[in-house]
Amino acid sequence: MKLSSSVFALLCLILEIVSIALFLRGFFPVPVKSSFSAKSKVTDIPAEPQTGNNAVNSSRAPVLLFKRVVIVLIDALREDFVFSSDGQRFMPYTRHVVEKGSSHSFIAKARPPTVTMPRIKALTTGSIPGFIDVVMNLNSPVLQEDNLIWQAKSAGKRIIFYGDDTWVRLFPKHFMEQDGTTSFFVSDYTEVDNNVTRHLDSTLKRDDWDILILHYLGLDHIGHISGPHSSLIGPKLMEMDDIIKKIHSSLISKESEGTLPNLLVLCGDHGMSETGSHGGSSEQEINTALVLISPAFRRKVGLERPAVVEQVDLAPTLALGLGLPISQNSVGRLIPAVFEELSMREQLRMLQINGHQLSRLLQDSNPVFHKEDGYEQFRVAEKAHGSWVKLYVDGNKSEVLSNMGKKVRKQYLDALKAMSSALSKQMGKYDLYSMIIAMTFILQVLFLLLLAMPEALSRDAVVDVPLASSLLSLPFYLLCLFGSALHVLVCTSAGGPCYLCSLPWVLVFSVILLSSAFTCALVGMAARRMPSNNKTPTKSSGWALSELDALLLTGTVFHTLSLGSSSFIEEEHQTWYFLLNTLCLAVFQDVCRRYFREQRQPGEEEDEGPLLPSTADAGLSFSPALELGVSAGSEKWLALGTPLLTLTCCRLLRALNQTGVQWAHLPDFGHWLNSGDHKVFLSVLAAVSLLLILVLVQRHCSLVSKIALALGLLGVYSYRAAVGNVLFPWPHSSRQVSKGTVEARFVYVFVLGILFTGVKDLLRSQVMSSVVDSKRLKSRGLWEVYSGVVLLVALLFRAHNLPTLACCLLVQTIMAQFIWKKLHYDAAQTTIMHYWFGQAFFYFQGNSNNIGTVDISVGFVGLESYVEAPAIILTALSTYAGPLLWACHLLCYLSSQTDRVVNGLSHGSYCFALLRSIPAVFYVVLVTALRYHLFIWSVFSPKLLYEAMHTLITTVVCLFFTFMDQDRSTRL
Repeated sequence: MKLSSSVFALLCLILEIVSIALFLRGFFPVPVKSSFSAKSKVTDIPAEPQTGNNAVNSSRAPVLLFKRVVIVLIDALREDFVFSSDGQRFMPYTRHVVEKGSSHSFIAKARPPTVTMPRIKALTTGSIPGFIDVVMNLNSPVLQEDNLIWQAKSAGKRIIFYGDDTWVRLFPKHFMEQDGTTSFFVSDYTEVDNNVTRHLDSTLKRDDWDILILHYLGLDHIGHISGPHSSLIGPKLMEMDDIIKKIHSSLISKESEGTLPNLLVLCGDHGMSETGSHGGSSEQEINTALVLISPAFRRKVGLERPAVVEQVDLAPTLALGLGLPISQNSVGRLIPAVFEELSMREQLRMLQINGHQLSRLLQDSNPVFHKEDGYEQFRVAEKAHGSWVKLYVDGNKSEVLSNMGKKVRKQYLDALKAMSSALSKQMGKYDLYSMIIAMTFILQVLFLLLLAMPEALSRDAVVDVPLASSLLSLPFYLLCLFGSALHVLVCTSAGGPCYLCSLPWVLVFSVILLSSAFTCALVGMAARRMPSNNKTPTKSSGWALSELDALLLTGTVFHTLSLGSSSFIEEEHQTWYFLLNTLCLAVFQDVCRRYFREQRQPGEEEDEGPLLPSTADAGLSFSPALELGVSAGSEKWLALGTPLLTLTCCRLLRALNQTGVQWAHLPDFGHWLNSGDHKVFLSVLAAVSLLLILVLVQRHCSLVSKIALALGLLGVYSYRAAVGNVLFPWPHSSRQVSKGTVEARFVYVFVLGILFTGVKDLLRSQVMSSVVDSKRLKSRGLWEVYSGVVLLVALLFRAHNLPTLACCLLVQTIMAQFIWKKLHYDAAQTTIMHYWFGQAFFYFQGNSNNIGTVDISVGFVGLESYVEAPAIILTALSTYAGPLLWACHLLCYLSSQTDRVVNGLSHGSYCFALLRSIPAVFYVVLVTALRYHLFIWSVFSPKLLYEAMHTLITTVVCLFFTFMDQDRSTRL
């Protein structure tokens, strides 16, 4: 079966992205959950252990400790905001209560991913959400598993909620009264909190509620805007401190003799990195403040160092404090300090209930639970507890009873710690069978791409895949039989969860057929690549390895091997910066050799004419000699300065955004620009960048598109001024606060207009009778679509990142005119260079392999509420703007060079597929081997998601390459 290189590459990428999706389904484990369908009930709570026949049966329900509970959740409240000198300065009342009040303070550690929705699930269920929950953070589904809110509502507790509407989506119809606020307009850090506080006075005066939950978002939004050291942080903490004072004073005033005390909980769902983001596992992101305030606690006499607890420990503590059963899937353990004022009997009873729940979950999730140390310790402690109860009931009041009670309490605490740790480490069960099947397909795709390289990069760009002949071979049927037997064996044997075993047999058998056919085709292609004369492919028949090709190939392999270390993943940007600098120096050396060494060799003419095709040959191509006003002889000096100018731009962009992990906390030029004192400079820089973008992009567009582009870029500046990032250069009334919705939609109109014009030209080019006119119209249509994408990216980029976009376009322009055209690089070399530049600009934007650097706020530019599809598309477009812009530029460049670069689109599409497949295969194998690594969830899992998304983006890019190459494909 013969396929063009572009179609072949697209099919390989589609199969690869499906395989990666299957791998993700098997790799991201399902969180530890009980198999019991019903939620916990009071009747499930075990009786107090006793040994005497005449012992009085104790109550099955836990003792109620608190009458009312107020939970104040301040988003992104990291521990140093309360317990450091900043807390002393900005939260004086809270610090006074922490140091000398009736309170307990803790540092609660949140497990990654440190984003809001998984953290709320952890706080209410006591379980550790799966890492894949980070994807669901934008659109939270209803929480079906056992949780504290459901238990409280079932027990008749009246719950009121104000704040982040994630709670409303997780717990619909659970609240007696609610008022949700969207959390995605991060530029708003005032109204989101005022919308919560406006209900406070009236609610505190009422007596018709039992639980009040307040989720404040302003602090998190300030962090996203300007980081944890912003001048806005202090006033926001003081505002939160006043709210804590108001609530605490109200609760104290309503305390009465003989009634149960109230409880005030101050906590954060996650912390905040030094860049103001969150999602990863840095200390600043996982260390959150937790303060419990109640008259039931002993008053302190001085500052104590906060103890460290797990965030999931709050759920069982609150459940038992409110007399509720612990959620079935909770892996948390009681916080002992909360119950230290109770009698020994009540303390042991609480610990026994918690231990019983953990032991049941351990039994249900671990087939060898009896071998766990924590389980055995709990059984021993429970027996000792029964002996203690017998002595207590018999009236023993001696010191022996007291010492024995302390010993049993310690045994319980040790058992709870061991069982909680065992459950937390387990987290879930890998579907190893699905992972191996997916890995097999991904490896087959890579081998197929490698074996097809000579044909895919040949002048004909046609790949012959012996798929039809493989279906008639004996090994194919043997492999099908072996695969079917293996599937039946795996699915009928005892083991962990298996996704493939739950699929219909017809679908599974189709997968087995496809895998067997691929294997036979690979063997056939490998046999065909072993000629007897050992002939090496040449440039005319295949692909000759030049010095630059060797450098590009070596650099790609070096980067792929560097993925094996967690440190390289965290600081991957350094690798791409190094490779980009090396590429520029190699190009500089190539320019010197072509112009200053080869042209002066004896026996050769000194001047053979310009290497750049003439304007007539190039169609719409840009001629430096004509448009820059320089002589033809000066073009070689411009070519010599291009790599140096590129190096200078890249070095300046490195200082704009610090990324990675080790140096992300250091101040960079972006922080300096975003500070309020330098808004004038930022405004000028943004305006100059937008003007440069207009100059660089408009030259390929029609007059209508040029006007639309200019107005659109003006709208981009207006949008940034409306949201307060830059200053208006014209008089502007600041009485009305704008979120920039109108200005953003104004830009969207011009983006759609430019895209429509470009698509119209592309469609017209398909029906043109003249080949020359068709190519000219097609080239202009592609450049107009590219300019529309540039305008959209300019709208989504933060104001301080507009120079990144301008430098990207500048480097593309000078490299295209003075390097790729003049030195006659082929499509494969040009594609690899574009890929390297795209990867480097991905990190120049400030991105990293940490989920916390994803700017979700761009998904709401021009929107007044959350709309799933546009939000996801805009967020992905903004995050991968660098690779996408360079891929789009490559498509436009190769399409305009059809007279000189034969089958350039086919070669480019194949190279993109190969460049994506190499790291994807390596990383899938690496993650499988290191699935029990210490940093698997904090480092490797985010990188896996980035690789999967990048592969999906590349698949979409290759789809456009194939579509634009359809004229050639129909002739084959």
